[in-house]
Amino acid sequence: MTRVLLTGFEPFGGESVNPSWQAAELVAAAPPDGLAVTAVQLPCVFGESLTALRSAVERVRPELVVCLGQAGGRTGVTVERVAINVDDARIPDNAGAQPIDEPVVPGGPAAYFSSLPVKACVAAMRGAGVPTALSNTAGTFVCNHVAYGLGHLLATELPGVRGGFVHVPWAPSQVPDGNAAALPAELVATGIRALLAVAAETTTDIRVTEGATH
Repeated sequence: MTRVLLTGFEPFGGESVNPSWQAAELVAAAPPDGLAVTAVQLPCVFGESLTALRSAVERVRPELVVCLGQAGGRTGVTVERVAINVDDARIPDNAGAQPIDEPVVPGGPAAYFSSLPVKACVAAMRGAGVPTALSNTAGTFVCNHVAYGLGHLLATELPGVRGGFVHVPWAPSQVPDGNAAALPAELVATGIRALLAVAAETTTDIRVTEGATH
């Protein structure tokens, strides 16, 4: 069995749910064959989220780590290609912190690329019928903070472990007026299961166009 750590976030920004955690729980309850998935909820707090992530990694000892986060307004599940070394919060985190232009890791490299086969993951989720795209920005809030912190942890302490970050759109309950894109947690979970299955088996990404002009 391949050990997988799958994280989601607690609600933030006044929301009562976070679809990233909803999806993580569903996947852990019914994981893909051959994978032992442990779901852990991270606080939406700068610093504390990375402490919780490290603790989970030490406890689970995963071979694969996938962190999920909410990206309200996106139309599908988006696999992040890169995380950057900056915290620049448009809104406060759940502890009231609002860092501006601060490094995630002082002295760390400018960015870390995901060590997931990101394009193969996108293809797998599309094949499962889930709206999906490759993303080239994880933002500069706590999601990017965790994505970069994970990249740094894996690169500096756990080079044999692979991992990356995936954003999910709002849940339907968060947009009751229907004026924004949303996906049911069950459909998101279907996509994440497909992603985990291919990520566990694939170390060399496929070569297809997934770029953007802006």
